[in-house]
Amino acid sequence: MTALATALADESLGGRVWFYTNYHCNLTCSYCLTESGPKVARRELDRATVLDLAREAKDLGFSQIGITGGEPFLVTDLPELLAELAGVLPVLVLTNGTLFQRALLDRIAPLGDADVSLQISLDHPDPVANDVMRGPENFRKVVEAVPALLALGIAVRIATTLEDGDADDLPRLCILHRSLGVGDEDHVVRPILRRGRAETGDMGVRARYLDLPPELTITADGAFWSPFAPTVRGGSLDTDLLLSRTVRPLQRPVDAMITVLSGRPEGADSTLNIR
Repeated sequence: MTALATALADESLGGRVWFYTNYHCNLTCSYCLTESGPKVARRELDRATVLDLAREAKDLGFSQIGITGGEPFLVTDLPELLAELAGVLPVLVLTNGTLFQRALLDRIAPLGDADVSLQISLDHPDPVANDVMRGPENFRKVVEAVPALLALGIAVRIATTLEDGDADDLPRLCILHRSLGVGDEDHVVRPILRRGRAETGDMGVRARYLDLPPELTITADGAFWSPFAPTVRGGSLDTDLLLSRTVRPLQRPVDAMITVLSGRPEGADSTLNIR
């Protein structure tokens, strides 16, 4: 058995390969890891590269694909890319859930028959508190989008990112997501990480590389240890968790990741619930 196969089998390495399709976003969230916003440079991974690497990932033994950004649905051909990726491996897409107007819903309707899930951010049961952290009308758009997506047959998860003191709001938030049709098993809760814009704003908890679940992550800037790794602060990319500037063939960053994994102390499992 190869070192990669062993790491995947014993789950010391996550089976999902992540792709940052882009860095720009329609929101400017206060704790954004990548300082994303409307004026951020696009820095996109092209469709052919994502597809080629996804196929390589499957051949190497990975079992899932993750798509994140920025806001992935700002990428023009994302619905078509997701349909193709779902023919390779199951896909999870992280999105802020604010762009699902009728035209986009019509374009993604075929994904109801594909192995594609959307993870949508919703942080507070109160619209005002939620929108202070994320942006105007975020709450309303998410609450409208979730039932519309479920009606298309598209699986939806809710991701809640908590600041200190927000845990008391969780019971009401859980009542809300259940009312939207999302069960407790599809509700992900995690702390704000002090990276990116959260570092600048003195928010969240610090995380070492040992605290971050290792999941190979591909961006326009290279391959990273985790989807929480290719962060941006003060407009500059953090490279503390960079594995390789080279991403093709995928075996190159995989080898770099296995090398880092082999140097972890025995029993050094991730200590933060940030999946």
